[in-house]
Amino acid sequence: MIHTTTTSLPPADVLRLAKAFFAERIPLNAAYAEKEGPEFLTLRGQGGEEVVFAVRQNEGFTSIRGSTLLFDQAIDRFFSTLPIAASAGAV
Repeated sequence: MIHTTTTSLPPADVLRLAKAFFAERIPLNAAYAEKEGPEFLTLRGQGGEEVVFAVRQNEGFTSIRGSTLLFDQAIDRFFSTLPIAASAGAV
């Protein structure tokens, strides 16, 4: 499933927070960084399950897209910890 949101944080901060959240905040289903770049992060959990984040800096906000087959609730929980982008409009 694909999840999207926007935040006022810069892309690098979003990816850093995602790594920490999935490693520390969901201990029974933790996932750890496998591949990463300036605009993406791939996490791998137990059993090889994958979580992928893509971030894009826009004017005044960052768009975030998360994709997974198993970690849907964890992505929603992670997104709920991020500050909302005031200027995102209807993205």
